Amino acid sequence: MSNKKAILVVGAGDATGGAIARRFAREGYIACVTRRSADKLTPLVEQIRAEGGEAYGFACDARKEDETVALIERIEREIAPLEVAIFNIGANVRFSVLKTTSRVYFKVWEMACFGGFLMGREAARVMLPRGHGSIFFTGATASLRGRDGMSAFAGAKHALRALAQSMARELGPKNIHVAHLVVDAAIDTDFIRSNFPDRYATKQDDGIVNPEHIADTYWMLHQQPRDAWTHELDIRPWIEPW
Repeated sequence: MSNKKAILVVGAGDATGGAIARRFAREGYIACVTRRSADKLTPLVEQIRAEGGEAYGFACDARKEDETVALIERIEREIAPLEVAIFNIGANVRFSVLKTTSRVYFKVWEMACFGGFLMGREAARVMLPRGHGSIFFTGATASLRGRDGMSAFAGAKHALRALAQSMARELGPKNIHVAHLVVDAAIDTDFIRSNFPDRYATKQDDGIVNPEHIADTYWMLHQQPRDAWTHELDIRPWIEPW
């Protein structure tokens, strides 16, 4: 009988999500990665396979219940038992509250919170009968406090944090590790390099975060014994003025 296990990364972008998928693939997990456009996943899937790992890319709108249900059913049926599920959608926008339309507010909540609920619920549904698994949610500074222009984003991220707390209390006693990670940092991406060149220049002094190092933290959490589980932690470079 195969002992293969799958990891699902919802929101496997070019930085954190992709690095997490590669990290787990190096440990033998089958990486199942999603974005709304499957074409954008091709470089990541090809890279994982070139490094000797196994990976599959799926187009999935995390806000759509039927798509999320079908995705996890397919992973379980065709690929491997789902051992780790990671929600990594950001949806960071900035508008004055007076200019935040109801459409924007609702869309941000759908992407950054509701999608996390759908993934978390369906992952728990397949993990609970087996009695083990990890469900991790990527948060942000906005998970902990609001600020000007962040009413939509902070509202959604606060709600995602509350979801993670509720799931941890319900699922932890059943051996499902639920964790929430606050990433308070500029991450080494093309976006930071292009839009914040002064900040990107601090890379030589470890002033921005390497996505591979974030991925190492997710792997560490998954390896924790349950008598010392971490539910919440934050990741920031030494330069961050928190």
